[in-house]
Amino acid sequence: MSSGPDDLADRLRGSGYRLTPQRQLILRAVEELGHATPDEVLARVREQASAVNASTVYRTLEVLQELGLVRHTHLSDRAPTYHSTREPEHFHLVCRKCQRVRSVEPDVATALVATLRSDHGFAVDLGHLAVFGHCLDCSPGETS
Repeated sequence: MSSGPDDLADRLRGSGYRLTPQRQLILRAVEELGHATPDEVLARVREQASAVNASTVYRTLEVLQELGLVRHTHLSDRAPTYHSTREPEHFHLVCRKCQRVRSVEPDVATALVATLRSDHGFAVDLGHLAVFGHCLDCSPGETS
């Protein structure tokens, strides 16, 4: 499920960037990790290239997002979390107690998306949506 180097190189060149080994490593790390903060991406990249620094990871994630290769959402009140756009479109459910994150298909929100469009003239970008609450395992008074 990773982007081929030729595809990445073409997209970068088309936007005036070069394909560097660091950019390849960073995109591969995002794809392998699924949902990852910049620090988690940095840790993964440093397993293969210890000379990569945090500012390179942050700048590269911004470039990859501009190119539409990664997206970010806020799954906590800390750093953004990035995921590959090669993953199917989804939104996120985040348990405030155990921090578990579940990816949910957009079909689950069809009625909400339709209502927001028709009643409020608003087109939803579900890829950035994170819904916070408690999973059934952590909900007070709930049994699983």
